[in-house]
Amino acid sequence: MIRAVTVTCLVTVLLLVLYLPSSRPPQHFLERLRLEHDGNAALWGIAIADRILDRALTLQGHARVHSPVPSIADAPAPAAASAVAPAVAPAVAREMARVNARLFDNPYFRSIDALLVLAQYRFAALLEWWPRTWVVALALVLDALLERSRKAKEFRHHDPERFALFASLAILVLCASVVAMVWPGNLPPFMWAVVPIAIAALVARAVSHFHRRPF
Repeated sequence: MIRAVTVTCLVTVLLLVLYLPSSRPPQHFLERLRLEHDGNAALWGIAIADRILDRALTLQGHARVHSPVPSIADAPAPAAASAVAPAVAPAVAREMARVNARLFDNPYFRSIDALLVLAQYRFAALLEWWPRTWVVALALVLDALLERSRKAKEFRHHDPERFALFASLAILVLCASVVAMVWPGNLPPFMWAVVPIAIAALVARAVSHFHRRPF
């Protein structure tokens, strides 16, 4: 059950990432980012909203460094290329530039870039909530560990069906949060405060029903 839920959620995320850029222009995702930035500014203040945006731009910069898409900056210098083959190098460089433009300089790939920028911004907003929610998440997990230990010492039976249910729900909420990061609609800023607490609560319930020997 847990494996099936995980595979289904991952396939759903992949299909959305591939489909949404073909159905909406890049401006749509950038407009969502602007609206959510305004919402974060109203909730947090300008300084924290700008910090979220700066963190998202930093993530985007790291993603570009590790991107498999070739960049013009990575091309060899014309002088070095001409020294090796003066007649062939310019023609090869021009042809590679055309191929690169045909493959990646189109509305679909620009929409993918805009969608990833939106997802990185939402992930940065989630990271902004984490220092304010980790204490609650830790308390829930510790309480579940104590309950699990008490059940083992009292020789009470653990429930594997409930463990599978809560573990599957935790995976479902985690994957739903990933889907929400690429969702083209507007999302409230408070949503990213609920996500870590909801996942921690479900993980805690799963841990409390996980089998543990008394000794």
